Amino acid sequence: MSRQLPPLNALKAFEAAAQCQSFTAAAKRLHVTQSAVSRQVRHLEEQLGVSLFERHPGRLRLTAAGRRLVPALSASFDRIALSVRDLQAPTSVTRLRLNVPPTLASRWLVPRLKDLRTRYPSLSLTLATRADDGLTNDSAMDAAIRFGAGDWHDVDTHFLMQESHIAVCSPRLLRDGRPLELAEQTLLHVMRTPEDRFPTWRHWLDAAGIEHVSTEDGLEFDLLELAIRAALEGLGVTIADRAMVARELARGELVQPLAAEMPGHQSYWFVTRPGQADQPPIRLLYDWLLSVVAAH
Repeated sequence: MSRQLPPLNALKAFEAAAQCQSFTAAAKRLHVTQSAVSRQVRHLEEQLGVSLFERHPGRLRLTAAGRRLVPALSASFDRIALSVRDLQAPTSVTRLRLNVPPTLASRWLVPRLKDLRTRYPSLSLTLATRADDGLTNDSAMDAAIRFGAGDWHDVDTHFLMQESHIAVCSPRLLRDGRPLELAEQTLLHVMRTPEDRFPTWRHWLDAAGIEHVSTEDGLEFDLLELAIRAALEGLGVTIADRAMVARELARGELVQPLAAEMPGHQSYWFVTRPGQADQPPIRLLYDWLLSVVAAH
């Protein structure tokens, strides 16, 4: 199949400029002159017929077209880099060590790893579910997925996905098709620390406009996985990210008794040590994670 592609040097110049947000910094990375990078990007824009950057004094900003091109280009270069590495050392396998929250690992990531293995057989993964990934210390981890506001210091954060909260319970709690009365149900909570709950129930009730439901009582669990298991057993109602309970909803093992669905106050982030996100294996993993999020 004939491929109509722009020159490779122009694509490399654009990717470097997009990552550095500067023609000068991109030139240093590529060991060429600033004018050479600028000229290559200009030629690429002329060939594509679109502007890829908004040019401002001292800085660059990607246009919508530029933002669309960067992920596909980076993923392609990463795949080429891994393939070349495999040819140079056929017996070597790139192994990444990734720390992931336990429920996200078991319910979201592990069921999708077959796709990662099929697409990138030379990329091997070691999964851990430690409470502290240790990226800021002398840790064996290469990267982590963290849950929070993304405001950690001494690491680079890259947005992965936001939670979408729904109330779920066993269909056994729905009697004769009558609407569920939350005030009569046991609420299932997830603990942030041994002494402190995540305020998920309070946020969800406030956003849904539901009053007269006490969040003081109920059962508490240190993992969302356990709260979901309790809901499956008919012990009460929990708030969960829709992606974490998608299989049970599809099978009818859990139901969504109330229509309200609210974005979570926190999100999942792909986290690396400073400056390491552009290493080909790590970039490849992040791009794959983004593709999985987009597909679901």
